[in-house]
Amino acid sequence: MKNLLANISNPSDLRKLNLSELPELAKDLRAFIIDIVATKEGHLGASLGVVELTIALHYLFDTPNDLLVWDVGHQAYGHKILTDRKSVFHTNRQFNGIAGFPSKQESNFDTFGVGHSSTSISAALGMAIASNLKGETEKHHIAVIGDASIASGMAFEALNHAGVSKANILIILNDNAIGIDPSVGALKEYLTRVKSDKKLAAQNNIIKALNFNYSGPVDGHNLPKLLSELERLKKVKGPKFLHVITTKGKGLQKAEEDQITYHAPGKFDKISGERLEKVDSLFTKYQDVFGKTIVELAKENIKIVAITPAMLTGSSLKLMMQEIPDRTFDVGIAEQHAVTLAAGMATQGLVPFCNIYSTFLQRAYDQVIHDVALQNLPVIFCLDRAGLVGEDGATHHGVFDIAYLRCIPNLIIFAPRNEIELRNILYTAQLGLEQPIAIRYPRGYGKNKDWQQPFSKIEIGKAVTLKQGDEIAILSIGTISDNVTQAIYLAQNKKSLAHFDMRFIKPLDKELLNHIFSNFSKIVTVEDGTITGGFGSSIVEYAAKNNFKNNIQIVGIPDDFITHGSILELQKEVGLDSNSLAKLFSKT
Repeated sequence: MKNLLANISNPSDLRKLNLSELPELAKDLRAFIIDIVATKEGHLGASLGVVELTIALHYLFDTPNDLLVWDVGHQAYGHKILTDRKSVFHTNRQFNGIAGFPSKQESNFDTFGVGHSSTSISAALGMAIASNLKGETEKHHIAVIGDASIASGMAFEALNHAGVSKANILIILNDNAIGIDPSVGALKEYLTRVKSDKKLAAQNNIIKALNFNYSGPVDGHNLPKLLSELERLKKVKGPKFLHVITTKGKGLQKAEEDQITYHAPGKFDKISGERLEKVDSLFTKYQDVFGKTIVELAKENIKIVAITPAMLTGSSLKLMMQEIPDRTFDVGIAEQHAVTLAAGMATQGLVPFCNIYSTFLQRAYDQVIHDVALQNLPVIFCLDRAGLVGEDGATHHGVFDIAYLRCIPNLIIFAPRNEIELRNILYTAQLGLEQPIAIRYPRGYGKNKDWQQPFSKIEIGKAVTLKQGDEIAILSIGTISDNVTQAIYLAQNKKSLAHFDMRFIKPLDKELLNHIFSNFSKIVTVEDGTITGGFGSSIVEYAAKNNFKNNIQIVGIPDDFITHGSILELQKEVGLDSNSLAKLFSKT
């Protein structure tokens, strides 16, 4: 049998097929996704689950004139393949290749850039209102949102608005009961009941109560039924809601059986689905250092609680959920709620560890300021995936946290140099700080085999000297210290280079800084965050405030959004790899 996908590059090609050919195309598209992701890696399960839905949408709607928004891009691989990117899909998430998420800069079929969840309804509603104002009332606006994403506050805000609008908007709920980890919460339980209780869907329906024309649940893998319902909805004006039931990982047995692992499984055998064995690292991921340490601490300190917005596995809080479930809280994709929930717990004497990816804490900025810092509540923020994160790209790099947190009063900011430092600051924080603290650490493996050492209390605001020198002082924070150490070893003028791990971005070690400014004419700051308003900026500000005239050079992430690629490739791109730093230090 011929491969139908071979002759399809974009939706105009797709629309030439007969309806009877679409199920065969679905098989081809699934096989293509599996074939590429098996060797190139990426997000697998979500895109496999929406193959039929993707085909149906591009077949029936006039994309890109009709506007289609995905939420989030994990489920958009099929969309990319059917919209002029099949020939380059093998470059997905690679340096200089296509992005792993929809991007307006990449294609006019990508109507909105997505990476963080729960934005699709707001964006599609904005587009629909714009179309009405321009008189384009026949244009369709479609948001495809997952059940985990629709539980977010932002999605509810958009539903609340859309239900009283006259917008020609279709919201499609891709209900597979799982985001990355299983979906949680009362809405998830309601959706589960709706699947088996048609009376509930027909009568006591939350979506209908919000003024939507609700239809479903529909089997998202039954193309004839899906096409029929979408064809009907095309003729219905106003806000519409289609509830579609899908299976994450559909078409690959292993992905269906282990949906958490196969969200992004790494390399695997495309036939059997078996993951290819990676060489076991001698080292431990920072996530597991955090996860194991908090369990150890929580067993001794009954006041410790842990909170995460839908990232139990990614943050390694699953370890605490397994051992101490009554003090571990997955609140779903709700970063704002997670922060204020932690604040509420802190008012009652609990010790809340709020673990949020650096890039996702951006979504709860007001809560950090208003609900935590303003009230000086000792919430412990654990900012996972700080710095460059690699292939997920611009939407996920944790490079802004230092700059956006540094201006907040009462907040301590700490960046551990290694796993031992992370372990010790977690220990120190739960002993009883009188103010909140943000602890930022990277994705991936550390470099110490023997990190599980006896706990040691860290003095707040104290830096450490890593290497003596007599001409140039290099100030670093966090794990970028490793690159600096290697660079000093490679530099021609290594004897003249002194290296200081500042550890605390706030408060700064003023005593050490005064010594540095008094003894070194040249100072270089190195950070894996944005140079605009970041750690280096704080050193320049300190110099200006205290009338120091030293030559200060700031090295870090430039004032730009950084693309996707391996962390080493990206470090080379921005000049943070050890070779680039060595050249810089030698010229200084």
